[in-house]
Amino acid sequence: MKLVFIGADHEVTRSCHYLEACGKHLLVDYGMEQGNDTFVNADLPVEAAQIDYVLLTHAHVDHSGMLPFLYARGFRGQIFATEATADLCSIMLRDCAHIQMQEAEWKNRKAKRHTGIEPEEPIYTMEDADGAIRRLVPCIYDQKITVCEGIEIRFTDIGHLLGSSSIEVWLNENGEKRKIVFSGDIGNINQPLIKDPKKTEEADYVVMESTYGDRMHPSERLDYVAELARVLKETFDRGGNVVIPSFAVGRTQEMLYFLRKIKTEKLVRGHEDFPVYVDSPLAVEATGIFQKNIYQCFDEEAMELVRQGINPIAFPGLKLTITSDESKAINFDDTPKVILSASGMCEAGRIRHHLKHNLWRPECTILFVGYQAVGTLGRHLLEGAQEVRLFGETITVRAKIDRIEGLSGHADKAGLIDWVEGFAQKPKKVFVVHGEDTVCSLFQECLEKEHGFSAYAPYSGTCFDLITGEVEYEAVPIPIKKKVRHISDVFSRLLAAGQRLLVVIQHNEGGSNKDLAKFADQINSLCDKWDR
Repeated sequence: MKLVFIGADHEVTRSCHYLEACGKHLLVDYGMEQGNDTFVNADLPVEAAQIDYVLLTHAHVDHSGMLPFLYARGFRGQIFATEATADLCSIMLRDCAHIQMQEAEWKNRKAKRHTGIEPEEPIYTMEDADGAIRRLVPCIYDQKITVCEGIEIRFTDIGHLLGSSSIEVWLNENGEKRKIVFSGDIGNINQPLIKDPKKTEEADYVVMESTYGDRMHPSERLDYVAELARVLKETFDRGGNVVIPSFAVGRTQEMLYFLRKIKTEKLVRGHEDFPVYVDSPLAVEATGIFQKNIYQCFDEEAMELVRQGINPIAFPGLKLTITSDESKAINFDDTPKVILSASGMCEAGRIRHHLKHNLWRPECTILFVGYQAVGTLGRHLLEGAQEVRLFGETITVRAKIDRIEGLSGHADKAGLIDWVEGFAQKPKKVFVVHGEDTVCSLFQECLEKEHGFSAYAPYSGTCFDLITGEVEYEAVPIPIKKKVRHISDVFSRLLAAGQRLLVVIQHNEGGSNKDLAKFADQINSLCDKWDR
C-alpha cells in the first residue's frame, strides 16, 4: 500500500494523490493548475491507461479539470463521485474543453502572422471531456461502496460546494487494513444554500487541505447582504456597473441568494429595479443543477424558503445570457447593472470581455467575492495593478476595485482545526496539502506544536508506505523557473495510445488461444501498415 503526492503540495491548485493497493492504481482528484505553478509536479507513477479508478472530492476544476486529459492518455477506468458532483462535472468538463479549444484557436490565428511558430493543440478536446464524463459513477452520501475486492469508500458532505465531499477509503490487502480520509476542500460554516461540513470519526491517515491555514475569517460575521447593497448603491449612484468575477458553480448561486434578498427588501434605494445579468452558460446550467439537488444538499434556511414556495436563487430582473450576442449586448446598455460572469479568477471566459469594457470606467466597480490564486489576473487587480493586458490591448485600471471579505467557501484556520479534531482518536499521521508554500508549513507546525498531531507537509513526488507508516521517498521542492504549458501534441497522444494497448494486452491474459491469436494478427497488421 502506497500513497504518492502528485499535485497541490505546497500549492493551492492542481489537486492529485495516487494510491496503490490491492493490485489497483487509484487517483484521488486530478485537477488543473490555476495561477502560477510554484514547483515542478511529479508525473503519475504509472501510465494513464493503468489507472483503474479515480475518486473525486468535488467538481471545481482544480480538482477535476484534468480528467479529460487523463482520458485522452488512455484512462478507461471508473470515476466515483457524488450525484451532484457528477451532474456538475458533466457541464464543467465540457466548458473546460470549450475554453481550451477556443484559446488554442485564438493563439493559432495570431501565430499565422508570424513564421516558424508551431500550431498549438488544446490540452484536450470536447471528445475527451465527453469520454471522461461517461466514466462517472454517481454515488450517494454516507453510503459505503465496494469499489473492488479490498477497497471500500464512502462520501461525506464537506460543505464546500454542492456535492462536495470528504472521502473515506478502507484498504484491506493481505490481512493488512488501513483507513485513509481525504478531506477535499473543507467548507466554511453558515454558508448560504449548502450545509455545514460534516466530520468523520476515525482514520489511520488523513490528507487534508490548508488553503486558509494561516488566517481567520472575521470574528464577527459580516452582514453580506448589507455590504453588497452598499457597494451596489454607491456604484449605481455614480452611474456605473458592478462587475462580479464569480465562480460559475457555487459562488454565483450564493450571490443570487443575496441579491434576491436585496431585491425583496428593496435595500438599494433609488435603484430598486436594477437588472442582474448572469453571463455564463455554465453558471446558468449549474443553477439548474442546484435546483435539482435541493433536497439532498440545501441547508435548513434555504429549505424554509422552498417550503414557502420561494425559489432562493431567482427574482424579478434576473437575466440569464447564453449566446455570445446576448453577452456583447450587455455592455451596450447604459443602465447601471450587476454583471455576474466567470471565471472567478479572471483567467478565462466572458469575464475578461466585461473587464475590458468596464475596468477603464471610474464610475464602475469590480467586486471580488472569492479566492484569487497567486499569478491570476484577479490577484493582480486586488494587489493594485494600474493596467492590464486583455485581448492584446493595454487597459488602464480606473474602476474601483473592491472585495467582500470573509465570503469564502473554504474553512479558515479555526474551521480546519475543528474538522481535524473531530476524529475520536488522533490519526497516525496528518498530511497537509492544498495550501501555498509557507501556509502548508505553518499549518503543519500548528497541528504539531499546538494540537498534538503528527503532521507532515509533503512536496510533490513524496511516497509514503501505508503499511510501515514511514516515508519511502521524500521529495524536495524543485522551483519552476519558467511556466511551461502542458501541450497535448499529437505524438504524445500516439505514445499514450501505445501504453493503453499494452494495458489491454495484459487484460486479455488467460483468454482463448483463438481470440489471442486474432488479436496478435490485428496488432501485427497495424504495425505492418505504419512501420516506417
